[in-house]
Amino acid sequence: MKTATPKDKKEKKEKVFHPQSRKAGQLERKQLRVAKLGEAASKKSKKAYEKIDRHAFFFHALPPEVECLTLEQVHQIVRDILLPRHDEEIEREKKTRRKGRPPSAKEVKLEELKAQEAEEYRTGMDVIDLTHPANVTLLRRWNQDERAFLDLLRYIRISSTTPEVAPVTRPGRHGTLSGNTIDEVSPDAAETMAVD
Repeated sequence: MKTATPKDKKEKKEKVFHPQSRKAGQLERKQLRVAKLGEAASKKSKKAYEKIDRHAFFFHALPPEVECLTLEQVHQIVRDILLPRHDEEIEREKKTRRKGRPPSAKEVKLEELKAQEAEEYRTGMDVIDLTHPANVTLLRRWNQDERAFLDLLRYIRISSTTPEVAPVTRPGRHGTLSGNTIDEVSPDAAETMAVD
């Protein structure tokens, strides 16, 4: 019986392509496409996380004993809680910085986020409609994990320049927002509507 020796085994050699060849160009394009798709997925997940973060803020800012808020109360939550929520952290970063040193990357990022949100509030910020009782009841059912559930909610646009006006930007796809009351739609039906 013959035993296999290292010489008998054929080792696969890695194919080396000429840098200017057609195959090398194909591989390079494939690699660039994979990197581009990965970057796009990363941006999309970051944007989705920011969206869920803002919605979770309104979920927790909503007092448990009220059925819905007035438009002025929604503006007050944005003005007094949402916009200044990073102020303490910015001050902490400023205090830890030595004299004459430039601001840290974290401080710059928080300042930019604060300025961006203030500008968004000035020009028009889309928020969950907390003035609609059925929408508030539906928001209370959210488990804070499902991003798809947020598409079922009704949204309004509020602005610091026109605080008395709040047009509906998205009417909401849930059955309870189309005129039915919460009691008219069973929990099983609400779950099937959420899946749709």
